[in-house]
Amino acid sequence: MEQTILKQALWTVLAPLVAALLAGIAGKQIGKRGAHGVTITGVAIATWYSLQILVALLNQDSDLNFNFSLYTWADIAPLHFEIGFMLDRLTAVMMLVVSSVSLMVHIYSMGYMQTDPGYQRFFCYISLFTFAMLVLVMANNFLQLFFGWEAVGLMSYLLIGFWHQRETAVYANLKAFLVNRVGDFGFLLGIAGILYLTKSLDYATVFANLPANAAAAPLFHLTATWSVSLIDLSCLLLFMGAMGKSAQIPLHVWLPDSMEGPTPISALIHAATMVTAGVFMLARLSPIFEYSAVTLNFILIIGAMTCFFMGLIGLVSHDIKRIIAYSTLSQLGYMMVACGASAYGIAVFHLMTHAFFKALLFLGAGSVIIAVHHQQDIWKMGGLRHALPITYSCMLIGTLALVGVPFLSGFYSKESIIEVVKYSDLPAASWAYCAVLSSVLITSLYSFRLLFVVFHGSSRGTASDAKHLHKSAWPIWAPLVALAIPSIGIGGYFIHWLMDNFFGTAIFIAPTHTNYQTFASHFSGWLAMGLHGLVSLPFALVLLGAAISWLLYVKCPQLPAKLAQLFKPLYWLLQHKYGFDLFNQWVLMPMTRGLGWICWRIGDKTLIDGLMVNGSARMINRLGKMMRTVQSGYIYHYALAMVLGLLILLLWLKR
Repeated sequence: MEQTILKQALWTVLAPLVAALLAGIAGKQIGKRGAHGVTITGVAIATWYSLQILVALLNQDSDLNFNFSLYTWADIAPLHFEIGFMLDRLTAVMMLVVSSVSLMVHIYSMGYMQTDPGYQRFFCYISLFTFAMLVLVMANNFLQLFFGWEAVGLMSYLLIGFWHQRETAVYANLKAFLVNRVGDFGFLLGIAGILYLTKSLDYATVFANLPANAAAAPLFHLTATWSVSLIDLSCLLLFMGAMGKSAQIPLHVWLPDSMEGPTPISALIHAATMVTAGVFMLARLSPIFEYSAVTLNFILIIGAMTCFFMGLIGLVSHDIKRIIAYSTLSQLGYMMVACGASAYGIAVFHLMTHAFFKALLFLGAGSVIIAVHHQQDIWKMGGLRHALPITYSCMLIGTLALVGVPFLSGFYSKESIIEVVKYSDLPAASWAYCAVLSSVLITSLYSFRLLFVVFHGSSRGTASDAKHLHKSAWPIWAPLVALAIPSIGIGGYFIHWLMDNFFGTAIFIAPTHTNYQTFASHFSGWLAMGLHGLVSLPFALVLLGAAISWLLYVKCPQLPAKLAQLFKPLYWLLQHKYGFDLFNQWVLMPMTRGLGWICWRIGDKTLIDGLMVNGSARMINRLGKMMRTVQSGYIYHYALAMVLGLLILLLWLKR
């Protein structure tokens, strides 16, 4: 069985890589049809074998895992660096989510990108991204994790700036790259801290050796009762990497601007896979984070802030893709809150359901954008539900799943997060519970606002008129239908497994953190949970948000402008995204440029070029001139110098 699993794992990770190389190197020779054919085939193979691995693990004990070592990358005693796979149920779920969503995006891109001159390059990039993401989730050591981590960052940079002719796209991909470098710097330091603690980068070795080091002496004290140890510092630095990759405050600023990339990229990278890499990393490293109460509280605070405050910005955004992007930020906050509450399995559960319905919403938005000739302002749309019935139906399903309507997939994962945070006894849990509960209302407001403005009412521009609409081809609407199915039913199907210790030992929860077990003890089945959800406070908030959105954008469409004027300071603050971008542009960027100028002027030009390189050359030149004065060319001068030197040597020896 092990050899079969290993072969399937190799097929899973190598098929997208080979396909990407073929599309990239031989793109002109195989043409557009060959490019999308080979990459779709490669990702389909990865999806099939991911499913096979998951089924095989489901038929075994939940604690079973396969830890394969493929080859030794470096052996620097006493350190041993290997490349390999760790395959358990956590890995298998992520593999299937990544590959299946990627497959839908590949098929969708056939229609969305059909007229783009960079067609082959696009398919090469998204297939390479799939390969990098699979390497990340299948890694069995920190070295390979970091390789995949940086590779998805590189592919994100290339895909956000895919339309590099646009100045805004170049600005966006540089912003994403630089902000992620800040997080990755902390991430690398965190890995170094783990290496120092355990003398290994192999997951199994680290997890086995860590408990002995977890109670190390504190580095410094925060209060009389709270201190920070080396394990706390390492976990905080690791989470810093997750803050960058999963766009948490204050490293969230890159994700909304990343909407400059093609819409399939928004669905693939910034809704379903790359931004959830941080959540997966926290779940994978749960045996480490469970030993750091300081970090768990910090994760709760950051996740709750992102969940609440980023959702508010979605209420004032006009760009259809950016509204969904801010929704992604908010939902990532939910996942981080779950991790902070030690409910890593529920965080991965929401990651999975969110991947399907958020990809559905992004691809649905792309279908709308194509129909209205690439117009993205929702206020220039309207009345599209009759002209785009399939898109409307699918986006309605995605919206209901997102807001958490009972019996849809998003309800089970989001409701689970709210409940498990309520039972947590961490100091930051009370604040986090209020934030995630309030965010239910905010999510309902911006979600139904988008749905009502785009699909209901009358047309607000010529692009939305029925006679001017561009109908979507089957590669556009077929993935929407395929993604709508798991958006409806996967939550109720999976939650039974989750409550039955689905992930086994792949996820570790400290015995002192009992909130997950408390929540599981109250679970009575998907039907009972759904029925209870109909009379719960979160569903009441969903209905309230839908009613307010209907009143503001359907019944009395003049009210939003009056409210914006009435709450002008708050509206200005939300429109300017709390001033994060302004602070970065007016404070951090000048400081960074100033520091760069100092390093160049003093460090590079004065010290390195001036003193070390040119200075050493000038010193040798002067020394050569001095030596040249004693080179007279007369033999008697040299003889005299030799005699004098010999006399001095004899006198020194005689002394």
